[in-house]
Amino acid sequence: MLFKPDLNGTDRTAGKAAGDRVARVAARARRRTVSIAITLLILGGLGYIGWTALQQKQAAHRAARPDLAVPVLAATPRIQDVPVYLDGVGAVRALNNVLVRPQVDGKLIAVNFTEGQDVKKGDVLGEIDPVLYKAQFDQAVAKKAQDEALLANQRLDLLRYQQLAASNAGSKQQADTQRAVVAQQEALVNSDQAAIDNAQATLGYTKIIAPLSGRAGLRQVDQGNIIHAADATGLVIITQLQPIAVQFSLPQQQIVRVNAASAKGELAVDVFGNDGITVVDTGKLTGIDNQVDPTTGTLKLKAEFPNASFQLWPGQFVNVRLKVDTLAKAVVVPTSAVQRGPAGTFSYVIGDGDIVAAKPVVVTQQNETDAVIASGLSASDRVVTTGFANLADGAKVIVGKDEQTPTADLAPRKKRGSREGQAKDGQPKDGQAKDSQGERRKRGEGDQKGQTGPARGSDQSGSAAKSQP
Repeated sequence: MLFKPDLNGTDRTAGKAAGDRVARVAARARRRTVSIAITLLILGGLGYIGWTALQQKQAAHRAARPDLAVPVLAATPRIQDVPVYLDGVGAVRALNNVLVRPQVDGKLIAVNFTEGQDVKKGDVLGEIDPVLYKAQFDQAVAKKAQDEALLANQRLDLLRYQQLAASNAGSKQQADTQRAVVAQQEALVNSDQAAIDNAQATLGYTKIIAPLSGRAGLRQVDQGNIIHAADATGLVIITQLQPIAVQFSLPQQQIVRVNAASAKGELAVDVFGNDGITVVDTGKLTGIDNQVDPTTGTLKLKAEFPNASFQLWPGQFVNVRLKVDTLAKAVVVPTSAVQRGPAGTFSYVIGDGDIVAAKPVVVTQQNETDAVIASGLSASDRVVTTGFANLADGAKVIVGKDEQTPTADLAPRKKRGSREGQAKDGQPKDGQAKDSQGERRKRGEGDQKGQTGPARGSDQSGSAAKSQP
C-alpha cells in the first residue's frame, strides 16, 4: 500500500502564513499613519501657539504706542502765473533748400567754395570756361556797330531826300521810301542790342552764383568736368540754417484751442534738446495747416526759430511745446502732494495740533514737478508731500525739514567684518575687548551649569589632543 502525502494540509499552512504576513504589513502601515498624524497635530499646535504669541506681542506693541506721530515733509501752496503748454513731436526743416545748377554748358574751370562753408547770397561758387560765350558777345557787339554805321548813312540820305523834296527838286516818294528804310534799320539796331543783352547774360551764367545765404553741402561735381544745364545732380546744395523751421503735429482735439490762442496774437514755441528738459531755442508759430491728416488724426503746424548757435539741424527730431495760455495767480503745489483715491484726487492738509485731514482737490494741470489746483486748497494751507505710507485721515504727524529727506545709496556699502574694529597694531579696542571677555565669561558659566561628567571628559580629551604635537 503506497503512502500519499496530505496536500490539503500543506496548502492550508501556506495560506495561513501568507495571511499572517499581510496582517503584519497592514498593522505596520496603520501604526505609521497614526504616528504621522500625531506628528502633524503636534506641529500644527506649536505653530498655532507661536502665531498667537506673535499676534499678542504686536497687539501689545500697538496698544503701548497709540499716539505715535508719522514723520512727513510738507509744503505751502504758491501763488504764481502758470503757462499752459501743448506738447508735440516734430522735425526740423530748412526754410530754403536749393540745388545749385549751371545754366549753360561748358567746362568747370574753378570751384570757389569748400564743403560745409557758410556762403552769402551773390557769392561766386564756380566758374565755367567763358571763351565761347565771350566770342558770341563780341560778335553781337560788332554786328550792332555795323548796323549803326549803316543806319547813320541812311539817315543822311533821308535828310538829302527831304531837302530835295522840299525844293521840288526830288520826288517825295523817294523821301518816304528812304524814311521807311531808316526805320527798318533802327529796328535792326534794336535787335542787335537784344542779341548783345542775351550774349551778355549767357556770358554771366558762366559764373555760378549762390542764390541765397546758407550752408554749402558736399560738392557734386569736381573741377575739370564738363557740366550741362540739364544735369540732375547740379554743383552743390545750399541749405538755409538761420532762421530755421520746425514742423510738428498736435492732436485734432486741440484745433479749437490753438486757433483761439492764435487769434489773440503771436504764439511762442519752445524746442527741447536731446535730454527732453533743456529749452535750446524759442521761436514763434508761423503757420497752421488747413486740414487734418486723416491717417493720424493730427494737425500740422510750423514754427520758425532764430537758431543763433546752430542748435537745430535739418532732419532732426525734436520735442516741441506750444504756449497757448497763461493761468494768472494760480495755486501751485508739488505734484507729490496730490493723491488719488476711489473718490478722486485729494491732498493731506496739516491742521491744528499737526493733525492731517484729507481734502478733495480739483487739478487743472500738472507735470513732473508742479500741479495747478483749481479748488480745495488755499495759500495758507500746509500739504503733505512725503511720508504717505503710514498716513491716514486724522493721524498726527511730525513735520520734518527738506534736508532730512533720505537719499538713496548709489552703491551698497561694504559690510563691516569682525576685525574692522581692531587697531593698526593688531590689538582689539578697549570696548571690544571688554565685550569679548564678558561673552566668554557668560559662555563659560553656562557650560559649567549645563555640562555633565562626560562632557568634562570630552573637554579634557580635547585639550589633551590639542597639546599633542
